[in-house]
Amino acid sequence: MNTRIAVIVALMTVCTGALPAQAQQTGAAPAGAKSLAATLNIYVFPTAGQTPEQQSTDEASCYSWAVQNTGSDPFEFQKQAQQSQQQAQQSQQQAQQQQQQIAEAGKGAGVKGAVGGAAVGALIGEIASDDPGEGAAYGAAAGAVLSRHRTRKAQAQASQQVEQQSQQAQQQAQQSQQATAQQIENFKKAFSVCLEASKYLVKY
Repeated sequence: MNTRIAVIVALMTVCTGALPAQAQQTGAAPAGAKSLAATLNIYVFPTAGQTPEQQSTDEASCYSWAVQNTGSDPFEFQKQAQQSQQQAQQSQQQAQQQQQQIAEAGKGAGVKGAVGGAAVGALIGEIASDDPGEGAAYGAAAGAVLSRHRTRKAQAQASQQVEQQSQQAQQQAQQSQQATAQQIENFKKAFSVCLEASKYLVKY
């Protein structure tokens, strides 16, 4: 974290080093450049005439202070949000694949059930009435109906499970977002207090 802040400060110092003296005296930021505070949607104005270089240094110092005192790091939250988004996408893809597998399995269920039922029906028909053909026909129909019923039940259970997993993932994501938002709010308060103590006007 300290290395990252140091790099940001160094880059901002290079960008502001070529500014005219008048711009440095008024604390104006270079065109198109973003301060550390601006990346967090925090607006900072130097009320004591601090130079852009001094403001960058103060912002970096206050950032570290806020991280240490709140235990929250907005840059780390961004990484975690990206990872959570990737995991959610992977879970959604897995759920879609499971549903496709269930649908494919259901297509051949009737045929398999009919074949199995026909074999059993033929045996029973031969024993009962010496007519394996009739027994096979009844057995095939019964086997197909029973197999489809089982498949539909399995599909319903699997779909329900996938839906429950999706709802749980959404609830966890919402809870995580709410917790993160509160942590970022606390960080901004600490960051602002530190800058205000160094004679900056801070709004967010």
